Amino acid sequence: MSEVTLYDVVRNDEEQYSIWEAGRELPPGWHRQDTRGTREECLAHIDRIWTDIRPRSVRERQARQA
Repeated sequence: MSEVTLYDVVRNDEEQYSIWEAGRELPPGWHRQDTRGTREECLAHIDRIWTDIRPRSVRERQARQA
């Protein structure tokens, strides 16, 4: 039986999402979210919640210009 690698959903300060192997130290600027699972589960979760992939700074700048 093979071991399943678990991942955490992580988000950076620009509100961009990714996955990171559970238990590994995160790079600066990235923060764990409340979702852990297989690679497929985490990516499916990100697909559901990350509906606007523009970085936060771009969204804010475009909102000010509107």
